[in-house]
Amino acid sequence: MKSPFIIILTLFAVLNVFATAQYPDKLIYNGIEYNLQSNPLEIYFQKNPDKRPKGTIISSALWRGYVATFEIIDKELFLKDIQINYEDSASKETNDYKWKSVINEVFPQITKIKIDWLSGLLVVPQGKLVNYVHLSYGSTYENYLLLEFNKGNLRSEKKFNHEDYVVFKEKQFQAYKLTSEYKKIKSDLKKDGDSNKFIESFLRNYVSEYTTIIPADWE
Repeated sequence: MKSPFIIILTLFAVLNVFATAQYPDKLIYNGIEYNLQSNPLEIYFQKNPDKRPKGTIISSALWRGYVATFEIIDKELFLKDIQINYEDSASKETNDYKWKSVINEVFPQITKIKIDWLSGLLVVPQGKLVNYVHLSYGSTYENYLLLEFNKGNLRSEKKFNHEDYVVFKEKQFQAYKLTSEYKKIKSDLKKDGDSNKFIESFLRNYVSEYTTIIPADWE
């Protein structure tokens, strides 16, 4: 397990402010583009807040301000693009929103950007939508692919159907509840006056944010 207290607290604050379902980041893997239920660049922007791109449109459906596209090449994770949403002032259409790339502004003079700060899981939903939830990445899907990375290197992957993924998340959450880290972050979250039930539901939902590996004994 990892203990990104800042990331979890940020997610918690965002959830309370922007409860809308989010535009997902993208992942290209084996030539297929998928939506992600993870945001690998957030770790980088937590450490380098001045690098975060600033779009001209504020949207509750895009609290982080950008959509990033990643690609796995030879079992390494690379950044392919970063785009922001903006309003085209030259257009005659009202509310004419467009996308533009800002990767060269965030990472100037760097042509190949490996996500070597990522040691953890990426969650890739697949198949049909099982249950739509108008809340961040709360919607659930027919199948899931979990990709485990160590410093940007793909170590393993595991496919789940919907039912097994729910069981996996619960198993990971129960293991996390036994740690001192759980007690600390729960105490920090309670400072906002939220109930134990709400905090546990939040931490259970975002278990992939503080899980670094797929346990070898998982069946």
